[in-house]
Amino acid sequence: MRFIRGQLAWMLAAVLVLSLLGSFSYELFFVLSLIGLLIVTELTAPFAVTPDWRRRLRWLIALGLVGFAVVVVRRILEILPPEVLPW
Repeated sequence: MRFIRGQLAWMLAAVLVLSLLGSFSYELFFVLSLIGLLIVTELTAPFAVTPDWRRRLRWLIALGLVGFAVVVVRRILEILPPEVLPW
């Protein structure tokens, strides 16, 4: 439960800060949520025994990193001028 509360608090704080700054976008929220997931995962990691649900958390982190790569590639393609792209 500590993990879930920490992740929810991080995500709510991210929505609040992005809204207050007027820069909310789904991509930014996704990236901030992924950063929060990685931080909360490390801060709540047990020392001696790893529960089964934490092993399955690796798959969620891997999917998040793939999504992050997609966001980065899309942003790079938006920045590049059209004559640089091969298509």
